[in-house]
Amino acid sequence: MTGPLPRTVRSDARDNRVRILDAARAVFGEEGLSATMREVARHAAVGPATLYRHFPTKRELIAETFAEQRRACHAAVRDALADPDPWHGFRSLIERICELHAHSRGFADAFMTAFPDAMDFAGDRERTLIAVGELARRAQRDGRLRPGFVVDDLILMLMAHRGLQDTPRADRLTASRRFAAYVIEAFRAAPETAAPAPLPAPPPRLTHSPGPP
Repeated sequence: MTGPLPRTVRSDARDNRVRILDAARAVFGEEGLSATMREVARHAAVGPATLYRHFPTKRELIAETFAEQRRACHAAVRDALADPDPWHGFRSLIERICELHAHSRGFADAFMTAFPDAMDFAGDRERTLIAVGELARRAQRDGRLRPGFVVDDLILMLMAHRGLQDTPRADRLTASRRFAAYVIEAFRAAPETAAPAPLPAPPPRLTHSPGPP
């Protein structure tokens, strides 16, 4: 009678953990890190006690929720630094960071340290900015990146990019890609006679004419 019980308990605990993380990705992804633990618990259909048993602090929940995005960010930095073409590496890193931020308001908040306790993400941000600085120096030596670029320009760009979270979810990634293309073009150093690269298509919903007031 008592033999199967531990396995059942462990299975229930695993299921609850999966539901909590799925709920956290959905809630933090749409509402950002201002969403409460209780909101996550409600979305996961578990009690607060169950949530806190798995994740005693919000910081621990955030770190586990966005573990995959953190790994993707690390990979983007590694790939960019390993790219033999510094301008291509610089561009690809900006594009991939924008895409990660577009997928989740919560990850963007954590990366930009909008949640003070997300210290793990502060390290990710610092590593990314160091990589951007190194790529910028290489691309400037090659004459592909405008001389006036500084790393803080990337922070300004990401702050502006966060405004895209207010666009409809279905159009967010498309809008992000177009935004990144504009910014990259602004960063590029090129002869005045050079034709700019074509931009990605705009998100269709943003081109709809507003109705009468």
